[in-house]
Amino acid sequence: MKLCILGGGGFRTPYVYQALLRDTGSPRVDEVALHDVDATRLEGMVRILRQLAEGFPDAPRLVPTTVLPEALQGSRFIFAAVRIGGLRGRCCDERVALDLGVLGQETTGPGGLAYALRTVPFMLDVARQVRELAPDAHFLNFTNPAGIITEAMQSVLGDRVLGICDTPSGLGRRVAGLLGLDHTRVQMDYVGLNHLGWMRRVLFDGTDVLPRLLADDAALGALEEGLVFGRDWLRTLGSIPNEYLHYYYSQREAVASIKAAKQTRGEFLLATQGEFWERLATAGDGAAQLWRETVTARSASYMAEAKGGEQGAPVHQDQPELDPSQQGYAGVALAVMAAISRDERSTMILNVRNGGTIAGLPDDAVVEVPATVDANGVHPLSTAAPDLHQLGLMQQVKAVERHTIAAAVHGDRTEALRAFALHPLVDSVEVARELLDGYVAAIPEVAAVFS
Repeated sequence: MKLCILGGGGFRTPYVYQALLRDTGSPRVDEVALHDVDATRLEGMVRILRQLAEGFPDAPRLVPTTVLPEALQGSRFIFAAVRIGGLRGRCCDERVALDLGVLGQETTGPGGLAYALRTVPFMLDVARQVRELAPDAHFLNFTNPAGIITEAMQSVLGDRVLGICDTPSGLGRRVAGLLGLDHTRVQMDYVGLNHLGWMRRVLFDGTDVLPRLLADDAALGALEEGLVFGRDWLRTLGSIPNEYLHYYYSQREAVASIKAAKQTRGEFLLATQGEFWERLATAGDGAAQLWRETVTARSASYMAEAKGGEQGAPVHQDQPELDPSQQGYAGVALAVMAAISRDERSTMILNVRNGGTIAGLPDDAVVEVPATVDANGVHPLSTAAPDLHQLGLMQQVKAVERHTIAAAVHGDRTEALRAFALHPLVDSVEVARELLDGYVAAIPEVAAVFS
Protein backbone atom coordinates (compact mmCIF):
# COMPACT_ATOMS: atom_id res chain seq x y z
CA MET A 1 0.00 0.00 0.00
CA LYS A 2 1.49 3.30 -1.11
CA LEU A 3 1.46 6.52 0.87
CA CYS A 4 2.51 9.79 -0.77
CA ILE A 5 3.72 12.67 1.43
CA LEU A 6 3.69 16.08 -0.24
CA GLY A 7 6.13 18.37 1.52
CA GLY A 8 8.19 15.30 2.30
CA GLY A 9 11.21 17.39 3.32
CA GLY A 10 9.22 19.03 6.10
CA PHE A 11 9.56 18.65 9.86
CA ARG A 12 6.35 16.63 10.29
CA THR A 13 7.48 13.78 8.05
CA PRO A 14 9.47 11.89 10.73
CA TYR A 15 6.43 11.78 13.02
CA VAL A 16 4.32 10.14 10.34
CA TYR A 17 7.10 7.73 9.38
CA GLN A 18 7.70 6.68 12.99
CA ALA A 19 4.01 5.91 13.35
CA LEU A 20 4.19 3.77 10.21
CA LEU A 21 7.23 1.90 11.55
CA ARG A 22 5.27 0.82 14.62
CA ASP A 23 2.14 -0.13 12.74
CA THR A 24 1.69 -3.91 12.75
CA GLY A 25 -1.73 -4.13 11.11
CA SER A 26 -2.56 -5.49 7.69
CA PRO A 27 -2.64 -4.15 5.09
CA ARG A 28 -0.02 -1.60 6.02
CA VAL A 29 1.94 1.03 4.16
CA ASP A 30 4.98 -0.58 2.54
CA GLU A 31 5.99 2.31 0.26
CA VAL A 32 6.31 6.00 1.08
CA ALA A 33 6.77 8.42 -1.80
CA LEU A 34 8.35 11.63 -0.51
CA HIS A 35 7.76 14.64 -2.74
CA ASP A 36 9.40 18.01 -2.29
CA VAL A 37 10.59 20.75 -4.62
CA ASP A 38 13.92 20.92 -2.75
CA ALA A 39 16.09 17.92 -3.63
CA THR A 40 18.67 18.75 -0.94
CA ARG A 41 16.07 18.72 1.81
CA LEU A 42 14.64 15.49 0.46
CA GLU A 43 18.06 13.85 0.65
CA GLY A 44 18.53 15.09 4.22
CA MET A 45 15.10 13.88 5.28
CA VAL A 46 15.73 10.43 3.83
CA ARG A 47 18.87 10.17 5.97
CA ILE A 48 16.86 11.08 9.07
CA LEU A 49 14.13 8.56 8.29
CA ARG A 50 16.58 5.75 7.60
CA GLN A 51 18.24 6.34 10.96
CA LEU A 52 14.84 6.30 12.66
CA ALA A 53 14.09 3.02 10.86
CA GLU A 54 17.11 1.20 12.29
CA GLY A 55 15.90 -1.91 14.06
CA PHE A 56 12.76 -2.15 11.89
CA PRO A 57 13.52 -4.75 9.21
CA ASP A 58 10.14 -4.26 7.53
CA ALA A 59 10.35 -0.45 7.36
CA PRO A 60 8.32 1.05 4.51
CA ARG A 61 10.42 1.67 1.40
CA LEU A 62 11.31 5.32 0.81
CA VAL A 63 10.99 6.74 -2.71
CA PRO A 64 12.06 10.41 -2.80
CA THR A 65 11.21 12.46 -5.88
CA THR A 66 10.84 16.05 -7.05
CA VAL A 67 8.40 14.97 -9.79
CA LEU A 68 4.83 15.33 -8.54
CA PRO A 69 3.08 12.87 -10.90
CA GLU A 70 5.57 10.13 -9.97
CA ALA A 71 4.80 10.68 -6.30
CA LEU A 72 1.02 10.65 -6.76
CA GLN A 73 0.73 7.76 -9.24
CA GLY A 74 -1.05 4.79 -7.66
CA SER A 75 -1.12 6.16 -4.11
CA ARG A 76 -3.73 4.79 -1.71
CA PHE A 77 -3.35 7.70 0.69
CA ILE A 78 -1.85 11.15 0.24
CA PHE A 79 -0.69 13.46 3.02
CA ALA A 80 0.02 17.10 2.27
CA ALA A 81 1.95 19.55 4.45
CA VAL A 82 3.32 22.12 2.02
CA ARG A 83 4.27 25.78 2.46
CA ILE A 84 3.92 27.84 -0.70
CA GLY A 85 6.29 30.79 -0.40
CA GLY A 86 8.36 29.06 2.29
CA LEU A 87 9.15 30.53 5.68
CA ARG A 88 10.08 33.85 4.07
CA GLY A 89 6.49 34.07 2.91
CA ARG A 90 5.33 33.32 6.44
CA CYS A 91 7.48 36.16 7.76
CA CYS A 92 5.77 38.50 5.28
CA ASP A 93 2.34 37.19 6.35
CA GLU A 94 3.22 38.30 9.86
CA ARG A 95 5.02 41.60 9.25
CA VAL A 96 2.65 43.13 6.69
CA ALA A 97 -0.19 42.76 9.19
CA LEU A 98 1.78 43.82 12.25
CA ASP A 99 3.00 46.96 10.49
CA LEU A 100 -0.67 47.93 10.11
CA GLY A 101 -1.46 47.16 13.74
CA VAL A 102 -3.37 43.93 13.17
CA LEU A 103 -2.61 40.30 13.95
CA GLY A 104 0.23 38.67 12.04
CA GLN A 105 -0.24 34.90 12.34
CA GLU A 106 -0.01 32.19 9.70
CA THR A 107 -3.53 30.75 10.01
CA THR A 108 -5.60 33.26 11.98
CA GLY A 109 -6.45 36.72 10.70
CA PRO A 110 -5.06 38.44 7.60
CA GLY A 111 -1.82 36.47 7.59
CA GLY A 112 -3.82 33.27 7.19
CA LEU A 113 -5.73 34.78 4.28
CA ALA A 114 -2.51 35.73 2.49
CA TYR A 115 -1.23 32.19 3.07
CA ALA A 116 -4.46 30.73 1.67
CA LEU A 117 -4.51 33.00 -1.39
CA ARG A 118 -1.19 31.64 -2.67
CA THR A 119 -1.80 28.04 -1.54
CA VAL A 120 -5.29 27.33 -2.90
CA PRO A 121 -4.27 27.44 -6.62
CA PHE A 122 -1.41 24.98 -6.06
CA MET A 123 -3.55 22.59 -4.01
CA LEU A 124 -6.34 22.67 -6.58
CA ASP A 125 -3.80 21.69 -9.24
CA VAL A 126 -2.68 18.85 -6.96
CA ALA A 127 -6.32 17.76 -6.54
CA ARG A 128 -6.82 17.60 -10.30
CA GLN A 129 -3.69 15.48 -10.68
CA VAL A 130 -4.85 13.18 -7.88
CA ARG A 131 -8.18 12.74 -9.67
CA GLU A 132 -6.28 11.51 -12.75
CA LEU A 133 -3.38 9.58 -11.21
CA ALA A 134 -4.80 8.22 -7.94
CA PRO A 135 -8.59 8.36 -8.28
CA ASP A 136 -9.24 5.99 -5.35
CA ALA A 137 -6.90 7.76 -2.93
CA HIS A 138 -8.00 9.51 0.23
CA PHE A 139 -6.33 12.87 0.72
CA LEU A 140 -5.34 13.81 4.28
CA ASN A 141 -4.63 17.51 4.36
CA PHE A 142 -2.26 19.02 6.94
CA THR A 143 -1.56 22.12 4.85
CA ASN A 144 -2.64 25.34 6.54
CA PRO A 145 -5.00 27.06 6.69
CA ALA A 146 -6.43 23.54 6.90
CA GLY A 147 -10.13 24.39 6.75
CA ILE A 148 -9.80 26.65 3.71
CA ILE A 149 -7.51 24.27 1.80
CA THR A 150 -9.68 21.25 2.56
CA GLU A 151 -12.86 23.03 1.44
CA ALA A 152 -11.24 24.20 -1.79
CA MET A 153 -9.95 20.71 -2.62
CA GLN A 154 -13.32 19.11 -1.93
CA SER A 155 -14.64 20.98 -4.98
CA VAL A 156 -12.49 18.58 -7.03
CA LEU A 157 -12.22 15.40 -4.93
CA GLY A 158 -15.34 15.54 -2.76
CA ASP A 159 -15.38 13.76 0.58
CA ARG A 160 -12.16 11.91 -0.21
CA VAL A 161 -10.42 15.02 1.15
CA LEU A 162 -10.39 15.57 4.90
CA GLY A 163 -8.39 17.94 7.05
CA ILE A 164 -6.34 16.95 10.08
CA CYS A 165 -5.27 19.23 12.91
CA ASP A 166 -3.49 17.99 16.03
CA THR A 167 -4.85 20.71 18.34
CA PRO A 168 -8.28 19.22 19.26
CA SER A 169 -6.98 15.69 19.76
CA GLY A 170 -4.09 17.02 21.81
CA LEU A 171 -6.52 18.99 23.99
CA GLY A 172 -8.59 15.90 24.70
CA ARG A 173 -5.53 13.84 25.57
CA ARG A 174 -4.22 16.52 27.95
CA VAL A 175 -7.59 16.97 29.67
CA ALA A 176 -7.89 13.23 30.20
CA GLY A 177 -4.38 13.10 31.65
CA LEU A 178 -5.06 15.92 34.12
CA LEU A 179 -8.16 14.11 35.35
CA GLY A 180 -6.37 10.76 35.58
CA LEU A 181 -8.55 9.20 32.88
CA ASP A 182 -7.76 6.87 30.00
CA HIS A 183 -7.84 9.16 26.96
CA THR A 184 -8.93 6.27 24.71
CA ARG A 185 -12.20 6.09 26.66
CA VAL A 186 -12.94 9.82 26.55
CA GLN A 187 -15.36 11.36 24.07
CA MET A 188 -15.21 15.06 23.28
CA ASP A 189 -18.15 17.22 22.36
CA TYR A 190 -16.28 19.65 20.14
CA VAL A 191 -17.65 22.09 17.57
CA GLY A 192 -16.11 24.71 15.33
CA LEU A 193 -13.95 25.46 12.33
CA ASN A 194 -10.24 24.79 12.05
CA HIS A 195 -8.41 26.83 14.74
CA LEU A 196 -11.79 28.19 15.84
CA GLY A 197 -13.54 25.64 18.04
CA TRP A 198 -14.74 24.87 21.54
CA MET A 199 -14.71 21.70 23.66
CA ARG A 200 -18.11 21.84 25.34
CA ARG A 201 -18.24 18.48 27.12
CA VAL A 202 -15.81 15.69 28.00
CA LEU A 203 -17.65 12.41 28.38
CA PHE A 204 -16.22 9.49 30.34
CA ASP A 205 -18.51 6.46 30.74
CA GLY A 206 -21.43 8.71 29.85
CA THR A 207 -20.65 11.37 32.46
CA ASP A 208 -19.51 14.89 31.58
CA VAL A 209 -16.29 15.46 33.54
CA LEU A 210 -15.61 18.96 32.19
CA PRO A 211 -17.28 20.64 35.21
CA ARG A 212 -14.88 18.68 37.43
CA LEU A 213 -11.93 20.12 35.50
CA LEU A 214 -13.30 23.67 35.58
CA ALA A 215 -13.75 23.47 39.35
CA ASP A 216 -10.21 22.20 39.99
CA ASP A 217 -7.81 25.16 40.39
CA ALA A 218 -4.68 23.02 40.19
CA ALA A 219 -5.75 20.99 37.15
CA LEU A 220 -7.05 24.01 35.27
CA GLY A 221 -3.89 25.96 36.06
CA ALA A 222 -1.79 23.11 34.69
CA LEU A 223 -3.76 23.06 31.43
CA GLU A 224 -2.12 25.05 28.65
CA GLU A 225 -5.47 26.69 27.85
CA GLY A 226 -5.79 27.72 31.48
CA LEU A 227 -2.49 29.54 31.10
CA VAL A 228 -3.43 31.12 27.77
CA PHE A 229 -6.99 32.21 28.63
CA GLY A 230 -6.97 32.35 32.42
CA ARG A 231 -9.05 30.11 34.67
CA ASP A 232 -11.76 32.74 35.23
CA TRP A 233 -12.47 33.15 31.52
CA LEU A 234 -12.71 29.38 30.97
CA ARG A 235 -15.20 29.18 33.82
CA THR A 236 -17.13 32.13 32.40
CA LEU A 237 -17.35 30.37 29.01
CA GLY A 238 -18.10 26.98 30.57
CA SER A 239 -16.01 25.39 27.82
CA ILE A 240 -12.39 25.03 26.69
CA PRO A 241 -11.68 27.06 23.54
CA ASN A 242 -9.15 26.03 20.94
CA GLU A 243 -5.95 27.86 21.85
CA TYR A 244 -6.10 29.92 18.64
CA LEU A 245 -9.17 31.71 20.00
CA HIS A 246 -6.66 33.60 22.15
CA TYR A 247 -6.23 35.83 19.10
CA TYR A 248 -9.95 36.69 19.19
CA TYR A 249 -10.57 36.92 22.92
CA SER A 250 -7.32 38.87 23.55
CA GLN A 251 -6.71 40.49 20.19
CA ARG A 252 -5.16 43.75 21.44
CA GLU A 253 -2.91 42.01 23.94
CA ALA A 254 -1.83 39.43 21.34
CA VAL A 255 -0.89 42.06 18.77
CA ALA A 256 0.99 44.11 21.38
CA SER A 257 2.99 41.13 22.67
CA ILE A 258 3.94 39.91 19.19
CA LYS A 259 4.98 43.42 18.09
CA ALA A 260 7.08 43.85 21.25
CA ALA A 261 8.95 40.58 20.73
CA LYS A 262 12.38 40.51 19.10
CA GLN A 263 11.15 38.19 16.38
CA THR A 264 7.95 36.67 15.10
CA ARG A 265 7.27 32.95 15.01
CA GLY A 266 8.13 32.85 11.32
CA GLU A 267 11.41 34.69 11.86
CA PHE A 268 12.31 32.33 14.70
CA LEU A 269 11.64 29.27 12.53
CA LEU A 270 13.47 30.77 9.55
CA ALA A 271 16.59 31.18 11.66
CA THR A 272 16.46 27.88 13.59
CA GLN A 273 15.46 25.72 10.65
CA GLY A 274 18.05 27.36 8.44
CA GLU A 275 20.66 26.42 11.03
CA PHE A 276 19.24 22.90 11.16
CA TRP A 277 19.62 22.33 7.42
CA GLU A 278 23.17 23.67 7.50
CA ARG A 279 24.14 21.38 10.38
CA LEU A 280 22.38 18.40 8.84
CA ALA A 281 24.84 18.38 5.94
CA THR A 282 27.62 17.25 8.31
CA ALA A 283 25.54 15.48 10.97
CA GLY A 284 26.35 11.96 9.77
CA ASP A 285 24.94 9.33 12.11
CA GLY A 286 23.52 12.09 14.31
CA ALA A 287 20.95 13.31 11.78
CA ALA A 288 17.95 11.88 13.62
CA GLN A 289 19.16 13.24 16.97
CA LEU A 290 19.66 16.67 15.43
CA TRP A 291 16.06 16.58 14.22
CA ARG A 292 14.86 15.66 17.74
CA GLU A 293 16.80 18.53 19.31
CA THR A 294 15.50 21.02 16.76
CA VAL A 295 11.90 19.86 17.24
CA THR A 296 12.28 20.24 21.01
CA ALA A 297 13.42 23.85 20.66
CA ARG A 298 10.73 24.56 18.07
CA SER A 299 7.95 23.11 20.25
CA ALA A 300 9.09 24.91 23.39
CA SER A 301 8.40 28.30 21.77
CA TYR A 302 5.01 27.39 20.33
CA MET A 303 2.59 30.28 21.08
CA ALA A 304 5.19 31.59 23.55
CA GLU A 305 3.79 35.14 23.44
CA ALA A 306 0.40 33.89 24.66
CA LYS A 307 2.11 32.32 27.67
CA GLY A 308 4.14 35.32 28.80
CA GLY A 309 7.34 34.71 26.82
CA GLU A 310 8.52 35.21 23.28
CA GLN A 311 9.97 33.22 20.42
CA GLY A 312 13.29 31.72 21.44
CA ALA A 313 12.70 32.68 25.08
CA PRO A 314 9.62 30.83 26.31
CA VAL A 315 8.56 31.15 29.94
CA HIS A 316 7.10 27.65 30.01
CA GLN A 317 9.40 24.97 28.62
CA ASP A 318 6.78 22.56 27.32
CA GLN A 319 8.38 19.42 25.94
CA PRO A 320 7.09 17.81 22.76
CA GLU A 321 5.74 14.27 22.83
CA LEU A 322 8.42 12.48 20.85
CA ASP A 323 6.67 9.12 21.20
CA PRO A 324 5.05 8.86 17.77
CA SER A 325 2.04 7.08 19.28
CA GLN A 326 1.33 10.30 21.20
CA GLN A 327 1.68 12.64 18.25
CA GLY A 328 -1.72 14.11 17.48
CA TYR A 329 -1.54 14.46 13.70
CA ALA A 330 0.49 11.30 13.09
CA GLY A 331 -1.74 9.27 15.38
CA VAL A 332 -4.92 10.64 13.83
CA ALA A 333 -3.58 10.11 10.32
CA LEU A 334 -2.68 6.49 11.06
CA ALA A 335 -6.11 5.93 12.63
CA VAL A 336 -7.80 7.33 9.52
CA MET A 337 -5.79 5.05 7.25
CA ALA A 338 -6.51 2.00 9.42
CA ALA A 339 -10.21 2.81 9.56
CA ILE A 340 -10.52 3.15 5.78
CA SER A 341 -8.17 0.37 4.61
CA ARG A 342 -8.90 -2.18 7.38
CA ASP A 343 -12.37 -1.09 8.50
CA GLU A 344 -10.99 -0.44 11.99
CA ARG A 345 -13.81 1.90 12.94
CA SER A 346 -12.63 4.98 14.87
CA THR A 347 -13.96 8.35 16.03
CA MET A 348 -11.81 11.48 15.89
CA ILE A 349 -12.10 15.23 15.37
CA LEU A 350 -11.59 16.09 11.70
CA ASN A 351 -12.19 18.83 9.16
CA VAL A 352 -15.04 17.45 7.08
CA ARG A 353 -18.00 18.55 4.98
CA ASN A 354 -20.77 19.90 7.21
CA GLY A 355 -23.68 18.05 5.63
CA GLY A 356 -26.19 19.55 8.05
CA THR A 357 -24.14 18.77 11.16
CA ILE A 358 -24.10 22.44 12.23
CA ALA A 359 -27.30 24.32 11.44
CA GLY A 360 -26.60 27.84 10.24
CA LEU A 361 -23.64 26.85 8.05
CA PRO A 362 -23.84 25.65 4.41
CA ASP A 363 -23.97 21.90 3.91
CA ASP A 364 -20.81 21.99 1.79
CA ALA A 365 -18.84 24.09 4.29
CA VAL A 366 -15.91 22.36 5.98
CA VAL A 367 -16.27 22.24 9.76
CA GLU A 368 -14.18 20.71 12.57
CA VAL A 369 -16.27 18.17 14.47
CA PRO A 370 -16.11 14.59 15.79
CA ALA A 371 -16.53 12.08 12.97
CA THR A 372 -16.59 8.31 12.69
CA VAL A 373 -14.35 6.80 10.02
CA ASP A 374 -14.67 3.31 8.57
CA ALA A 375 -14.28 1.50 5.27
CA ASN A 376 -17.27 3.43 3.90
CA GLY A 377 -15.67 6.80 4.54
CA VAL A 378 -16.07 9.68 6.97
CA HIS A 379 -19.31 10.31 8.85
CA PRO A 380 -19.68 13.49 10.96
CA LEU A 381 -21.56 12.90 14.21
CA SER A 382 -24.67 14.85 15.08
CA THR A 383 -24.00 17.61 17.56
CA ALA A 384 -25.90 20.12 19.67
CA ALA A 385 -26.27 23.60 18.19
CA PRO A 386 -23.44 26.01 19.02
CA ASP A 387 -24.07 28.98 21.31
CA LEU A 388 -25.00 32.20 19.53
CA HIS A 389 -21.57 33.76 20.04
CA GLN A 390 -19.91 30.59 18.72
CA LEU A 391 -22.18 30.33 15.68
CA GLY A 392 -21.90 34.03 14.91
CA LEU A 393 -18.12 33.93 14.88
CA MET A 394 -18.11 30.72 12.83
CA GLN A 395 -20.46 32.25 10.24
CA GLN A 396 -18.38 35.40 9.92
CA VAL A 397 -15.11 33.50 9.52
CA LYS A 398 -16.67 30.97 7.13
CA ALA A 399 -17.87 33.84 4.92
CA VAL A 400 -14.32 35.20 4.91
CA GLU A 401 -12.92 31.78 4.00
CA ARG A 402 -15.29 31.51 1.04
CA HIS A 403 -14.40 34.95 -0.27
CA THR A 404 -10.73 33.93 0.03
CA ILE A 405 -11.27 30.76 -1.99
CA ALA A 406 -13.17 32.70 -4.67
CA ALA A 407 -10.37 35.28 -4.84
CA ALA A 408 -7.72 32.57 -5.24
CA VAL A 409 -9.68 30.59 -7.84
CA HIS A 410 -10.69 33.53 -10.02
CA GLY A 411 -7.82 35.93 -9.34
CA ASP A 412 -10.43 38.41 -8.12
CA ARG A 413 -9.09 41.33 -6.06
CA THR A 414 -12.64 42.39 -5.13
CA GLU A 415 -13.24 39.02 -3.49
CA ALA A 416 -9.90 39.32 -1.71
CA LEU A 417 -10.81 42.78 -0.41
CA ARG A 418 -14.12 41.41 0.87
CA ALA A 419 -12.23 38.68 2.71
CA PHE A 420 -9.81 41.05 4.43
CA ALA A 421 -12.43 43.69 5.21
CA LEU A 422 -14.98 41.26 6.66
CA HIS A 423 -12.54 39.39 8.87
CA PRO A 424 -13.38 39.98 12.57
CA LEU A 425 -9.74 40.80 13.34
CA VAL A 426 -9.56 43.53 10.69
CA ASP A 427 -11.69 46.47 11.83
CA SER A 428 -11.26 48.85 8.89
CA VAL A 429 -11.98 48.69 5.17
CA GLU A 430 -9.06 51.05 4.54
CA VAL A 431 -6.72 48.76 6.51
CA ALA A 432 -8.07 45.86 4.46
CA ARG A 433 -7.07 47.67 1.26
CA GLU A 434 -3.60 48.31 2.67
CA LEU A 435 -3.28 44.67 3.71
CA LEU A 436 -4.13 43.43 0.23
CA ASP A 437 -1.77 45.90 -1.42
CA GLY A 438 0.95 45.05 1.10
CA TYR A 439 0.75 41.31 0.53
CA VAL A 440 0.72 41.70 -3.26
CA ALA A 441 3.85 43.88 -3.02
CA ALA A 442 5.69 41.66 -0.52
CA ILE A 443 4.91 38.12 -1.68
CA PRO A 444 5.38 37.17 -5.35
CA GLU A 445 3.13 34.11 -5.01
CA VAL A 446 0.24 36.33 -3.86
CA ALA A 447 0.88 38.81 -6.66
CA ALA A 448 0.78 35.93 -9.16
CA VAL A 449 -2.80 35.10 -8.12
CA PHE A 450 -3.99 38.48 -9.44
CA SER A 451 -1.70 38.79 -12.46
